[in-house]
Amino acid sequence: MSLRGTPARGAGPALGIGAVGVVFALFLVFVAFGSFTQVGVGEVGIVKHFGAIDPSHPDVFDPGIHTKVPFRDDVVIFETRIQKEQVDASAASKDGVTIHSTIAVNFHIDASKAPLILQNIGPNYKDRIIDQQIQQAFKDVTGQYAGLELIQKREEVASRAKDTLRDKLSPYYIIVDEFTIPNYEFPKEFNDAILATQVANQQNLQAKQLQEKARTEADTALIVAQGLANAQKAQATTLTPEYLQLQAIAKWNGQLPQYLTPNTALPFIGTVPQTTR
Repeated sequence: MSLRGTPARGAGPALGIGAVGVVFALFLVFVAFGSFTQVGVGEVGIVKHFGAIDPSHPDVFDPGIHTKVPFRDDVVIFETRIQKEQVDASAASKDGVTIHSTIAVNFHIDASKAPLILQNIGPNYKDRIIDQQIQQAFKDVTGQYAGLELIQKREEVASRAKDTLRDKLSPYYIIVDEFTIPNYEFPKEFNDAILATQVANQQNLQAKQLQEKARTEADTALIVAQGLANAQKAQATTLTPEYLQLQAIAKWNGQLPQYLTPNTALPFIGTVPQTTR
């Protein structure tokens, strides 16, 4: 007599073999996918064998699809294209003014030195090295300028800060492409002082312009007066009686006056008509 629901003989081992088969198939799929890795354009892959790198002969994958040994090899991807990093920095000027700014830096790594960067710094090199050195370069340079000079010589400050940062990051095989200081934030007291200085300079400039205008007008009037005096002096030396009479004759219309008062000289003749007795 047999009981219902009792599994047939051999069913248990069959189920066990089936489960093992599924696990084995999944393992093969995992191994198959784990045997390949892809490196994108503008990237480089550094291969670690059991978590270690051979500094003298590192395995580096260029862009493309590559094979690797599962469970042994691990590939760390590094960006080789130009990257941008922004850092909030604070510093003090030569005259003690506190400055805040957001620094923008474009950089890229030396792709051939990526294994050394990974070994000596790690994949988070931006947080560990770049951000800190950006702030230090900003402090080193701004401390050599007065607050007002930082505004007047912004491009010079940025150029020197770039050179300083380049020297600081060069030992880490990080290349600086651009260093930009978009703006400065100064204390309100400093901004008010700058505004007052600008207003005073503008007023001084207007006063100088008015003085220059008055000086020019005075010089012009003096030149005109001197010229007039010279002309009058020249006329005084040339206006002889003979010259004046010659000018009057040239302008006379040839008509004698109809009425003459007694003892009046005739025009241009200088004679006085004789009265009859």
